[in-house]
Amino acid sequence: MTEYTIDAAGKTLGRVASEAAKALMGKMSADYTPNKRSEVKVVINNVSKLSVRDRKRIKKTYLTYSGYPGGLKRESFQSLSARRGSAEPLKRAVLRMLPRNTFRTARIKNLTINA
Repeated sequence: MTEYTIDAAGKTLGRVASEAAKALMGKMSADYTPNKRSEVKVVINNVSKLSVRDRKRIKKTYLTYSGYPGGLKRESFQSLSARRGSAEPLKRAVLRMLPRNTFRTARIKNLTINA
């Protein structure tokens, strides 16, 4: 099992998330095979020092739907990071960059985010 470390200090949210998603899929290793699960652990450090523009903090919204009529909930980036911590928006970004297949839950478990 290989470990891939990313320092998020001064980098933007999307760049760190795409780098982490690529590493979780195994695309950073020479023996990448799309139909095999890669055993790569990704550790992201200094998430609290992540560079996020003020416009994104205010206008970015996350939608969740319960499945019931009137069950659509909206939450801004600012309130999500205040409620769940600064690592939650990054985790959601990485999760949504991974392909929607059976490997997705196993890959996201190999992601460790340190504030």
